[in-house]
Amino acid sequence: MSEEEDARAQVAEELRRIRDSVRERALLEPRGDVLPPPRPTPVSSPPPAVPDPPAPASPRRPDNAAVNASWSTVQAPPAGIRGLLARLLLRILGPSLEAQRTFNARQVRLDNELLEHLDARFDATHRHYDGVLGLHGRRLAEIDERHLILQEELVAHVHDLVKRIDLVLGEAERGRLSLEFALKEVRARLGQLEERLRRG
Repeated sequence: MSEEEDARAQVAEELRRIRDSVRERALLEPRGDVLPPPRPTPVSSPPPAVPDPPAPASPRRPDNAAVNASWSTVQAPPAGIRGLLARLLLRILGPSLEAQRTFNARQVRLDNELLEHLDARFDATHRHYDGVLGLHGRRLAEIDERHLILQEELVAHVHDLVKRIDLVLGEAERGRLSLEFALKEVRARLGQLEERLRRG
């Protein structure tokens, strides 16, 4: 019985030794030096600036020269009898004509101030919109730049993943071939051991 137990112990020891050698050859421990270093993060350049379209022509400002020139309705009276009648009528209608002239002067002044106010208001509105559109354009350019950076990082990450997957598959195939080879060796040695046990 002790010879049989010794033979079994020898077979078990031989099997342990074969298993350990197979594990060493199969490279079951991960190797950190095999993977390529990750690609550096690319530095992207901002997208090219698109030229601004030409500004449309501003509408023509109303011409108030004629109103400014003819706001006074009072004319100098002519000479002669007609002039005498005109001066007489001016005396009678003078307060009404003066009120009309004052109203006309104020209306012309109001029209001029309204035109100046509209000009200033349009200029302020254009400046405000130019500032808003410039800020919006800068933000869109920053968003485009960030999207380009993320896109390039994603592409680099996918390339690294593909390399790692190829490496893992290659290592697994090498390990599988190594294990198959070791298994053939184990079978051969096991056959030899069984043959020795039969003889022994």
